[in-house]
Amino acid sequence: MKKVERINIIMRYINNRSHFTISEIMQEFNISRSTAIRDIKEIEAMGMPLVSETGRDGGYFVMQNSVLPVVRFTDNEVKALFIAFMATRNQQLPYLKSRQSLAEKLLGLVSENQQDDLVLLYRILLFEGTNPNNPDLLELSDLPHPMLEKLIQILLLDRYLLITIKEEKVVKSYPVYLLHLYQEKSLWLIEGFDLKEEKKKIVPVDHLINVTPYPKKKRLSKKKILEKLSKQEEDINLVLELGPKAIAQFKKYHPLKVSISYTNPYQTTALLKTFVNVKNTEELTEITNWLLFLGVDIKVREVPEEVLEGLQERLNLYCP
Repeated sequence: MKKVERINIIMRYINNRSHFTISEIMQEFNISRSTAIRDIKEIEAMGMPLVSETGRDGGYFVMQNSVLPVVRFTDNEVKALFIAFMATRNQQLPYLKSRQSLAEKLLGLVSENQQDDLVLLYRILLFEGTNPNNPDLLELSDLPHPMLEKLIQILLLDRYLLITIKEEKVVKSYPVYLLHLYQEKSLWLIEGFDLKEEKKKIVPVDHLINVTPYPKKKRLSKKKILEKLSKQEEDINLVLELGPKAIAQFKKYHPLKVSISYTNPYQTTALLKTFVNVKNTEELTEITNWLLFLGVDIKVREVPEEVLEGLQERLNLYCP
């Protein structure tokens, strides 16, 4: 019997008795005294209100008028949850207030020993973006955009949206079918299909000033949207294999539309596939600069001639 399964069964056994001893646990579950004691301590750490009695007939009893928590966590599970809350405070994630209240409820659910461990972790762990002099102080840049939660709430009901954005004092509205809502380079982005222009559009949530469901009479079906998107897919003309050093560089900076797929479980190698519009001078220059930024830990499977020429020109400048 696995440890987790055994502890769950012991908890049910204990909860159905007003009093029990270590010997009874040993006999009932055919385990050693040391194993029984360890299991009892772990059950106490999960929050089960046990009281020990000393003496010849001593043992344990469950504290009366105490309600067991519906969900019980191991020490490592509590630490994992708490560290996850800490690590995500400074990443512009939505539901910031809800995550704070969840952390408070988590503290109230666990034992005093677990609480002491969490307080210690809070003091010694610092994550990127944390102010070491005042970890509770969040910069304005760390706060999620006020429209983000509203956007998510609407998305749960409807992905056909009328989004209104403000760019350089100009207000525009677009009807879109939302494909993805994602975070890239500390920015939340809406990737959607523009229902009027019938093409893919990426809009920063920071520019959003309003969002409402789009009227049903004016909608395209999801099937037609996917068909139009498949016809518009650009041919991939840049394929790279990335090693660990190139992956590290990729994580530091990469163009918004570029992504990688890992090719081994250890995430030390990856494949990059994208389309480069060689007719766009700015895009061509950007991709050339970025490939040089990735470094030598790459293998080229496929690359446009224009990109190769740009790379050669840049290298000639450094090594004439």
